[in-house]
Amino acid sequence: MKLKFTKMQGCGNDYIYFDCFYQIINNPSALSVKLSDRRYGIGGDGIILICPSNSADAKMRMFNLDGSEGKMCGNGIRCVGKYLYDNNIVKKSEISIETLSGIKTLKVLENNGKAELLTVNMGKPELIAEKIPVNLNLHKVIDYEAVFGGKNYNITCVSMGNPHCVVFCNDINSIDIEKIGPAFENSELFPEKINTEFVEIVDKNILNMRVWERGSGETLACGTGASAAVVAAVLNGFCAKNENITVNLKGGTLTINYSDDAVYMTGSAKKVFEGVVEV
Repeated sequence: MKLKFTKMQGCGNDYIYFDCFYQIINNPSALSVKLSDRRYGIGGDGIILICPSNSADAKMRMFNLDGSEGKMCGNGIRCVGKYLYDNNIVKKSEISIETLSGIKTLKVLENNGKAELLTVNMGKPELIAEKIPVNLNLHKVIDYEAVFGGKNYNITCVSMGNPHCVVFCNDINSIDIEKIGPAFENSELFPEKINTEFVEIVDKNILNMRVWERGSGETLACGTGASAAVVAAVLNGFCAKNENITVNLKGGTLTINYSDDAVYMTGSAKKVFEGVVEV
């Protein structure tokens, strides 16, 4: 069976995209494991299916490197928006996309008929511990000291449709993320596992960040993670609401604005190549 795909990336967060408006994907979990391998497959952080929706312009399903299905991907949804716009599937300045964490709205800034920058309404952050979820007898988890891998860390937990644990540190490059990342991800504090952001405050409008994503390991970028990092920075008094905050990731830069009504994420999305794969 041959499948057409498009490789796309947002800030280096790269996925293999399948247009399911005209082709059917059987067993996407196994397909993600097989094709995401960077030596024996196409290579990527997972696969994303672009599907018809009964409640929005399109539906997005994402699968991680390990085959698990994720609820939401901020960099991925921008690429979905670009694909829909550039291929004239949804040629509108505002596009609605159904995800497992609800319907998200994207605003498109186009250049010569192609989507150049996309702003995603990421919705309101969830701060209630049991809803994130976090196994702590607390209402909210803000600057809470906990032990991971035998060391103490102060954590702030946020859900952006998927769970995040934010750790502020002086030097993100000194973090042995391959060692400590799994300790956070698999901690008993997090019943659904966790995405972990290690964040360095440059100033009140600039953050540097590394991310360990559940099911994928360290990635070059994470849109929901950058959003969670800014929310956590506001909660801890490092940044202010209603300000454009630049988040520098390994793969590029995102602009996050945390307002009273929602978190807004702006960034680019790029098509890398397209092809056909036999599965």
